[in-house]
Amino acid sequence: MDLEYTTVYLLLGGNLGEREENLNKAIFLVSKEIGEIEAQSSIYETAAWGKTDQPAFLNQAIAVKTEFSALEVLEKALAIEQELGRVRKEKWGERLIDIDLILYGVEIIEIPGKLQIPHPHMQDRRFVMEPLAEIAPDMMHPRLGKTILEISKKITDNLAVKKL
Repeated sequence: MDLEYTTVYLLLGGNLGEREENLNKAIFLVSKEIGEIEAQSSIYETAAWGKTDQPAFLNQAIAVKTEFSALEVLEKALAIEQELGRVRKEKWGERLIDIDLILYGVEIIEIPGKLQIPHPHMQDRRFVMEPLAEIAPDMMHPRLGKTILEISKKITDNLAVKKL
């Protein structure tokens, strides 16, 4: 029986410790636990969003070919965060690593209190859309019916996002 694969798009981020090293460790563990890395964006440095009195974040988008369901990917991503030392203290707070599930193919998934795909705020956040547009510019947003590149060009948030 042939396995079915889906390309899942994850956004990695962190603003504590050795930020770039933490992204690299997360990518290694994602490739080991979730699936083959098909693409990865440049690394972007971004001012903190939501809670602004903290160090700048490094963010990177990756595309992963996976055989796992969206919920399994989420569970594995949370386990990787924990393995890398993530402690959840406050919403939008400082963190060693964050792995957000942004898109799961072109599916729309709603599991109340657990998972919402596409990520409900992705289209409003430059730090998500710029790295994602770098690796998947023609990907269609399943709800908005526009490409990632089209959406990224219309973002109004004024956070500084700098490609490293």
